[in-house]
Amino acid sequence: MRMVALALLLLAAVVFLATLRLDHGGLWGYVNTAAEAAMVGALADWFAVTALFRHPLGIPVPHTAIVPRRKDEIGRSLQDFVTENFLTEEIARERLAAAGVTGRIGRWLGDPDHRRTVRTEAVRIARAGLGRLEDAEVRTLVDDFLVPRLVREPVSPIAGALLEGVVAERTHDGLVDLALEELHAWLRENPGTYAEVLGSRAPWWSPPWLDDRVIGWTYEQVLAFLREVRDDARHPARQALDDLLRRLAQDLQHDPEVMARAESLKERLLTHPQTAETVLGLWHSFRTALETAMDDETSYFHVRGDELLAHLGEHLVSDPVWKDRVEARLAEAVSFVVNTYGHELAAVIPVTVERWDGRQAAERIELHVGRDLQFIRINGTVVGALAGVVIHAVAQVLA
Repeated sequence: MRMVALALLLLAAVVFLATLRLDHGGLWGYVNTAAEAAMVGALADWFAVTALFRHPLGIPVPHTAIVPRRKDEIGRSLQDFVTENFLTEEIARERLAAAGVTGRIGRWLGDPDHRRTVRTEAVRIARAGLGRLEDAEVRTLVDDFLVPRLVREPVSPIAGALLEGVVAERTHDGLVDLALEELHAWLRENPGTYAEVLGSRAPWWSPPWLDDRVIGWTYEQVLAFLREVRDDARHPARQALDDLLRRLAQDLQHDPEVMARAESLKERLLTHPQTAETVLGLWHSFRTALETAMDDETSYFHVRGDELLAHLGEHLVSDPVWKDRVEARLAEAVSFVVNTYGHELAAVIPVTVERWDGRQAAERIELHVGRDLQFIRINGTVVGALAGVVIHAVAQVLA
């Protein structure tokens, strides 16, 4: 493009010289004046374009080589421009809504191969994380951070508030039902064990036949009692258990003696030498089970993971409530990032520009917009020629 612009300038110069001594009273006057004005326009725009990036002909004319001299200021101005006009909450929300991120993710997860890719990446990341966790690091974490922190942190108020919420919301009913069902089933299937335990407590002077009658009667009574408690949600025994739990919840929050005893029990449990060994053993078991599951694509880990991803993709595509909820959360996250870190994100512009030297910055910018700059020179040549024709015509009229 530089060669094209230069060629037009040379063409205008050749035409000007060729028509300089011809009769200017007619057509050649217009041609000569147009060529002269074209040269002026081409030279003026060449100077203007060149002055942006370097000194024309190496001559340090004032207000030239603007980009090399003011590149840092230009970088900061670009940062402000991008921050104020692009990294705004309104534009970010509009672009996020137009992108349809949730629908794209949902459709992408609808492909089994894509879900397998997600699982593969999750396994790779999990395996890398597990591989970097040494036993010594886990023990150090438990001994130096978790245990001392838990020892210092009072847990009785938290435990009391949690227990109070559990009782108020009847969350414990399922656990009580399970315990009663299992205890009733065990007693029904193990009458001999019950008789043996109770028989060992009978007086030595009691006749065996009397022991058998008493043990049999109490066995039936215990089974009947467990059935009643199990089947009656309003049974007095259940209500008594609820009252006990409520009292314990209140005491854990407000009774200094109970709170002190709970904290003492917690401290004895946490500082016991076996606690760290138990935690480490649990960690070993968890890691082994997880690594085994990750290696087997038919394991519950992979099967359930694929089901969850497919379920998520289906909801993101077909459930408007899910889509709106996820898009709202994404919009909030994007808005937070833009409002909080938008200026820092745009700071990459001045930081990068400051690392360039003046000549490098000028060359890169000129290369990026070079064609348009050369079109300015070309347009200057053409417009100059047209202006010359108009000026010559006006001069002819006035003469």
